[in-house]
Formats: sequence, C-alpha cells, structure tokens
Amino acid sequence: MNDIWFDANHVEAWLGGRPVIHDLCLKLRIKESTTILGPNGAGKSTIVNLINRNLYPLAKPNSHLKLFDQTTINIWQLRSSLGLASSDLETRFSPQIKAKELILSGFFGSTRLGRDQIPNAQQLAKSESLLHQLNLDAFTGQSFGQLSDGQRRRLMIARALVHNPKVLVLDEPCRALDLKACHQLLDTMTKLCHQGTTLLVITHRIDTIIPEMSRILFVQQGRLVADGTPKQLLLDHKLSDLFDTPLRVLEHKGYKQVLPG
Repeated sequence: MNDIWFDANHVEAWLGGRPVIHDLCLKLRIKESTTILGPNGAGKSTIVNLINRNLYPLAKPNSHLKLFDQTTINIWQLRSSLGLASSDLETRFSPQIKAKELILSGFFGSTRLGRDQIPNAQQLAKSESLLHQLNLDAFTGQSFGQLSDGQRRRLMIARALVHNPKVLVLDEPCRALDLKACHQLLDTMTKLCHQGTTLLVITHRIDTIIPEMSRILFVQQGRLVADGTPKQLLLDHKLSDLFDTPLRVLEHKGYKQVLPG
C-alpha cells in the first residue's frame, strides 16, 4: 500500500497575479505527523489551500499534485481520509448553530443540517463520542457563538473527525488562544497522535509543536527551505535564519520555547 498521502512535484501556484508557491517538491506520509513552520506570509497556509482545493497549481510539464495517489481530487470523496480544521473555516458557521449540530453537519459537508439531512443513530452516537473525546460534553446544547475560542477550535476538530480520517490538517490551531485553551488543544493533538491520526500542523509558533511531531518543514517566501526532524531543525541558528531575528531555544519535556537571542 502506498503510504504517501500528499505528493507535490515541482508545484507552482499563483494568487493575485503573483507566485505564492515556488517549485514545491514534497511527499508526506501516513503515520508521519508533520509541522510546517515559518513566519507570517511565508506561504504555509497556501499549502493548505492546495490541499483543500481553494487554490490550484499551474499546469506544467513534469509537475503534479496528488492526494492519496489521486490527481483528480474531490475533497468530499476524500472525507474518510482527510479532515481539515482552521480558524478561517470557523467563520463559515452561524453563531447561533448548536455545538452538536455543527459536528453532525460534518457528515453532510454542510454548515448546518438541512431539512433532508437527518442524522442516523450511528452518526448521533459518533457525535456524542467526539464531544466526550474532546471534553465538550457540557457544551453540546450551547450556541457556537457562546463558546470560547478554545472550545470552538476543539469543536471544529471534532467535526473534522466525524469520518475517522487518516490525516487531520490543522491550520494555525492555537491562533488567538489563551494559555489554558492552547494547552488543552495541544493535549488533544497529542492524544490524536497516540490514537493513530496523522497530523499536519501549520504554525508560526515553536511553542505549539508537540513532541509527537516526527518531521519539521521550514517555509520561507513561498519556498520549502528545510526538511528534517525536530532535533535537526529546531535549533538556535536555524530558527534565527528562518524568522530573520536572533533566537535562543529552550526545551522542557519535549516542548520548545524561544527567547530573544
């Protein structure tokens, strides 16, 4: 079985009349949780847009982009293989939608349950299980707009997990979260890794890289500039070069923190 779920070969993408991804050559594998790291505007989230088909690569000879070995990609058909959660996706949901309905809408690929979208017993049980798994039981009847940023983020992850995807893509998962909410989310990510879900996490924050990450990618100005393990890349001089500022790395229980160098 081919364990490569993302396969980009000499991929170039443009947005707003300018190139945003340059000559991307990258293979990502199942069971290899990966963090894409780089400063704001580096092109990290553009890779997510290539994955979810909000952005298409240029058609060029000797260039291809495959998801789960498919070049003609229908994200809805890949729902059992790929889940996506992002703060941008949150904005598509009404503040009035109840937490449980938001999760159930994931079974139908909608932003709320329509009249003909009636969850069956198995789907209802799955939603209850996910609410419990992500410590959201107490909020099942609350409106999305009543939840904190951290609760909304975990709810979006629950929705992304309804089809038991092999891969979960998280775009800036800790954006705008306070320390408690951030640590709760990191704990959720850790548990998902231990349960066998492959994570692809896009972030600019070194302190949110969980120890379970086996691979780190550096992105700078739309280019993949480094690819290695956390021990190889999360170092003072390499991070200082990536963020163009002197940095010093500290470590505690597998987590990294950075101070001004």
